[in-house]
Amino acid sequence: MHYLTNNTGFPDVSEASEEGLLAVGGDLSVNRLIEAYSQGIFPWFEGEEPVLWWSPDPRFVLFPEKLKVSKSMKQVLRNCDFEVTVNKDFKTVISECANIKRDGQPGTWITNSMKKAYTQLHELGYAKSVEVWRCNQLVGGLYGVDLGKGVFCGESMFAKESNASKAGFITFVQNTNYKLIDCQVYTQHLESLGAEDIARDEFLKFLK
Repeated sequence: MHYLTNNTGFPDVSEASEEGLLAVGGDLSVNRLIEAYSQGIFPWFEGEEPVLWWSPDPRFVLFPEKLKVSKSMKQVLRNCDFEVTVNKDFKTVISECANIKRDGQPGTWITNSMKKAYTQLHELGYAKSVEVWRCNQLVGGLYGVDLGKGVFCGESMFAKESNASKAGFITFVQNTNYKLIDCQVYTQHLESLGAEDIARDEFLKFLK
């Protein structure tokens, strides 16, 4: 296991554990996060833990051209009155992602330090939010990192109404020109939208 100080760089991702854990420690500075995402690494840890850095193999991704939209979801998108925006309220989106209760998770990994770090990334143009509104109320959304390489690294999403986050995700993917959406690790929800596993080495080629 590699232990980082604030001044040490990341080891090669090939040194990650079978589960994908690469390193422990370091900080959540903007420079550190940019360095991480540019190498296919992301932080994921509980509130009381040191920072844990991951680079799983395989990597769970979505190729936009393989996006699956079910008949029922197409009907939702046609008939509902959701309004989808980008970068209109990043701070609220990340706070709602932190606050949403998730099955099997007693707390959130989106700590105050994480919120501060990604808000700084957003202010510098490296993180984006997608907002889903109904009647001027925020009912869903998602956020992630974009280093300008044609890859959107999704981080988290939330929904206060059925299908809200899914509508935001689908609309975002259909109206952007990304080569790849990084979903990081498997979820059934994203698999239903067409996400799949690819080898880490293949994923890293998209970051060059």
